[in-house]
Amino acid sequence: MSILSKNYLADSSQDEESSESGWISWYCSLEGHKFLMEVPEDYIQDAFNLYGLKAKVSMFNEAIELILTGGVPDEDDLQDEGFLEIYKASSELYALIHARYSQTTGGLSTMREKFIAGIYGICPRVLCEKQRVLPIGISDQLGISRAKIFCPKCQDIYVPKEKHANIDGANFGTSTPHLFLQTYSEFYPSTNHNKYVPKVYGFRLHEVIK
Repeated sequence: MSILSKNYLADSSQDEESSESGWISWYCSLEGHKFLMEVPEDYIQDAFNLYGLKAKVSMFNEAIELILTGGVPDEDDLQDEGFLEIYKASSELYALIHARYSQTTGGLSTMREKFIAGIYGICPRVLCEKQRVLPIGISDQLGISRAKIFCPKCQDIYVPKEKHANIDGANFGTSTPHLFLQTYSEFYPSTNHNKYVPKVYGFRLHEVIK
């Protein structure tokens, strides 16, 4: 069992209130998963949204089945190596699905609510005057790094202080915060000495679409 699985599954026995909920709700409620959104099942059931992911995740069919039909694991599940393998595959698949969903209208809207509520935290830089931050990954690939936070004001990336981001950075990828700020331009800092240059996948957006 991976360290990731140990950390994530250790909390499951205390989550009695989620016993009637599905796997997605349970997974997003685990300690360290506060940044995550509950991706709607209809989004996951649309094959178009899963295009290309089967080649990136082992046990794809078992993983998607657990995500859509699984519930809260019990003690027997947590001792079952076969289940833990499927769980690992499910968490990886969910991360890739989550990254895609976070760039949709629905995903960005949910992120907006979390951003306004301060769920993602504030910039640790004093001169940024408690500027609210956004989650970001330093890579779009799994297993590279845990999620970080991006400050729109100083445009730097930091490691979250809270234990709310014990997730792979691929859950958000490298472009989500920039798409968020492009969509909700009202959240551009009003006092930013360095002009913000919106980028998507490393490329600057043309002036015409700003």
